[in-house]
Amino acid sequence: MMPVSTWVYLIRHGEVERAAEGRFFGHTDVALSATGVLQVEAVARQLALEPIEAVYASDLLRARQSAAPLAGSRGLAPVELGALREMAMGRWEGLTFREIRQREPDVLERWLANFATLPFPDGETLEELQARVMPAFREILGRHPGRRVAVVAHGGTNRVILCDALGMPLGNILRLAQDYASWSVIEYRPETAILHTLNQRVAGIAAAPVEKTAVG
Repeated sequence: MMPVSTWVYLIRHGEVERAAEGRFFGHTDVALSATGVLQVEAVARQLALEPIEAVYASDLLRARQSAAPLAGSRGLAPVELGALREMAMGRWEGLTFREIRQREPDVLERWLANFATLPFPDGETLEELQARVMPAFREILGRHPGRRVAVVAHGGTNRVILCDALGMPLGNILRLAQDYASWSVIEYRPETAILHTLNQRVAGIAAAPVEKTAVG
């Protein structure tokens, strides 16, 4: 008898308030925008027939709001995990690129050139994010062997999980698109992980017209 795979629907939260300003949100607790609410409701409808038995979410408001329609349609309550939070962005939280460049141009240039290894000022590195996220994620897999679950989190969180599944170095993390309210599907077999879907987006709901969307 062949071992049964565990499937994960990895979902990024919907568009957030003030998304058009392109701010770094990180651990800042910002709510979904009206568009974001429509997006996550559409995700719930599009995944309505998938046999998802549990829904996990970051404990930040935007992730909890995004998980609610998917879980509620199944009579479930999202399981909130602080370990699934976005990367901590330290003293840059709430600021735009322009504001950061005005305040700390030299620090910003060094960070942009070495983002894979340097922390956000007073925040986390990618390795620290990985060390926080992956044990919690593996525990989720361990709770649901052979079943299907959803994880609703953030751009950075999801990219770390995807890098791990694909065996990619963290330095390539930005090669993985993670749009608002997008979902990816990963099959975890006993010996390997298979990415079936990456960054599937809801159709027909316009996002904020920005050059750089809000980070986190």
